[in-house]
Amino acid sequence: MPTFASYPSLIDRSVLITGGASGIGAAFVEGFARQGARVAFLDVDDAGAASLCASLADAPHAPHYLHCDLTDLDALHAAIVAARAQIGPIAVLVNNAANDARHALADIQPADFERNVAVNLRHQIFATQAVIPDMRQLGGGSIICLGSTGWMKKNAGYPLYAMAKAAVHGFVNGMARELGQQHIRINSLVPGWAITDKQARLWLDDAGREEIARTQCMPGFLMAEDLARAALFLAADDSRMCTGQDFIVDGGWV
Repeated sequence: MPTFASYPSLIDRSVLITGGASGIGAAFVEGFARQGARVAFLDVDDAGAASLCASLADAPHAPHYLHCDLTDLDALHAAIVAARAQIGPIAVLVNNAANDARHALADIQPADFERNVAVNLRHQIFATQAVIPDMRQLGGGSIICLGSTGWMKKNAGYPLYAMAKAAVHGFVNGMARELGQQHIRINSLVPGWAITDKQARLWLDDAGREEIARTQCMPGFLMAEDLARAALFLAADDSRMCTGQDFIVDGGWV
C-alpha cells in the first residue's frame, strides 16, 4: 500500500481554498485539514460543505466554510475578509473553483462569455490580489492556480473553458517574477482527467474508459486525492524554490 508524505510546515498554516465543497476542491480541504492546517473554503454548495465538514470533525482544526458566489467580486472580497478573521492571514491560496460545462462556439452569447470568464478565471486573479498583503506580512506564501490539460490536448466541447484555463497559465507566468521577489510562490497545478463524482456521472462512459486505458501511461483512474497530494507539496516549505511552473498530474497522458 502507498505511504504518503506528512509536511510539518503545514501544521497551523492558514489555507484558503475556492470551490471546496465537492470534487477536487473537497480533496484539497481534506488533505490540508488532515495535515493540521487551518482551512477556510468558499463555495455555494451548502449541503456538500456541511457533509464535508462533518467528515472532518476529527481533524486537528475543523475547516471553516463560507458561502460565496465567486462570480460576485464584492462577495468574494467579503468572504476573504471573513476567512482571514477565522484562520489568520492567508499563507496559502488554492484557486480551484471552475466549471467545465460543455458548450459550442455557435451558441455563445456575450453574457455566456462574461459568465464563463467569471467562473473560470476572474476570481483567481482577484483572490490572488486580495491575499498578497497577507503573504507579505507573513514573509512569503504559496498561490496554487488550477489549470487544465484540456486545452493542451485540444479537447473539443468547451472553447471558453479552454480559453480561460489557458489564461490561468499566462497569469501564473506573468506574476511569478514580481511575486517571487517577495518570497511568494505561484504555480499552476494541472489536472488531467480526474474522475470525480461529477465526471463519472456526466462524462465517463465505456468509450472514456477505453481512452484512459489506451492513452494514460499509468493504469487506473486519476483521482482528486492525487491532485491534493501535489497541492500539499506546493504549499509546504519543501517547494520553496518552485514558482512559475506547470505541475501536471495526469497519469502520463500521451
